[in-house]
Amino acid sequence: MSAPIIAIDAMGGDFGPHCIVPASLLCLAESPSLHLALVGQSSILEHIIAQHPGVDRARLTIVDADEVIGMDEKPTQALRSKPRSSMRVALECVRDGRAQACVSAGNTGALMALARHVLKTLPGVDRPAMATAIPTLGGACLLLDLGANVDCTAEQLYQFAVMGSVAAQSFGIEQPRVSLLNVGTEDIKGNQQVKAAAALLQQASGINYQGFIEGDGLFRGETDVAVCDGFVGNVLLKSSEGLAYMVASRVEALFRRSLMSRLVGAVALPLLRQLRADLRPAQYNGASFLGLQGIVVKSHGSAGAEGFRSAILRAAEDVRHNLPEQLHSRLEHLLVTNRSVNDAGDVTAAGGQPSN
Repeated sequence: MSAPIIAIDAMGGDFGPHCIVPASLLCLAESPSLHLALVGQSSILEHIIAQHPGVDRARLTIVDADEVIGMDEKPTQALRSKPRSSMRVALECVRDGRAQACVSAGNTGALMALARHVLKTLPGVDRPAMATAIPTLGGACLLLDLGANVDCTAEQLYQFAVMGSVAAQSFGIEQPRVSLLNVGTEDIKGNQQVKAAAALLQQASGINYQGFIEGDGLFRGETDVAVCDGFVGNVLLKSSEGLAYMVASRVEALFRRSLMSRLVGAVALPLLRQLRADLRPAQYNGASFLGLQGIVVKSHGSAGAEGFRSAILRAAEDVRHNLPEQLHSRLEHLLVTNRSVNDAGDVTAAGGQPSN
């Protein structure tokens, strides 16, 4: 594959181009094979770039887009009233083949709505899911959905499980263990959507389904793919980030409490700081939208330069693995198999209503 071109929504996020442009230039300098297209108000972007001498302009393109989608705008408003927004133009670059991926730190709801409208979903996929790797004792676990779909049917949770399994395989796990995140591991636990999704997964072929998993089992490394709705996934992700920061900060404070603890800390603090670096959210920033006919990566809106750099690298990895094509090649068979099982077994989605 030729060098990937990543379209960057340079106006999105809490900090906008003053964070995103330097992060993009840093990533460009570190990755000689990477090409970036910065999408946004060209006068602002050129002004920031001029403050960083030595930029390889042969690998950097400016795509003008004079509208910006606010972080608090409704998705419907962004979809209908801003055809020249930096987010939409970046997605259109992917649709038209001028870029192989799009990265944005902007409004999540708007990004989801625009991505579905501009790029469309893969056949058989109702809704894309946001997925990212989170650190565990066993290495990492792919968690989805992270907030794109707050309410999900059993059929959609099943689709997330299929997409997560395929994505994990594309990154080198031969038979990824797939689990449904739940309030208990017993079959009787959970809401109707989770129970119905479990029934679908138990009868499906081609998925190494392990059953229910609780949050502590996830962090112990007992699964490779953890599936939940976006409400649960978003709360879990942000809570784990806050917990990691709190534990590291409190331990560091203990080492400074007395002379003896400071002596012990002189030895232990370097190890603690290494642990904090290994677990820092910026290192894992960047959630892939699985299920689209194109690659879209969502960065935290509050991510700094290091975090946004991680999101760009996540997009480049998805391009290298040709993730949409891998998903497409396996999804059709697995999802058709599920629907056959669904029809034969009369398995229904949440609330006893057939899924669409």
